[in-house]
Amino acid sequence: MSQETSETVVERQWHTVVHNDPVNLMTYVQWVFESYFGMTPTVARARMLVVHRDGRAVVATGGRESMERHVQAMHAYGIHATLEQEG
Repeated sequence: MSQETSETVVERQWHTVVHNDPVNLMTYVQWVFESYFGMTPTVARARMLVVHRDGRAVVATGGRESMERHVQAMHAYGIHATLEQEG
């Protein structure tokens, strides 16, 4: 494996993906996005609507450990989230 290939593998990003559910109110999900991720109300509402419309949305991208923390935090809020690798 070349050095360029190994660096590319290391640099691949991870995503925290929030999934739609029949339990949480849209306003609550928006509030969580604002409170936990620090999104503006406009961005949080837009992301919540993507979750509602498409059934899922990427809410954060970064290193694996931080994305795992975000997934755990979403679970603590009662929101279904998963970890996915980019690509």
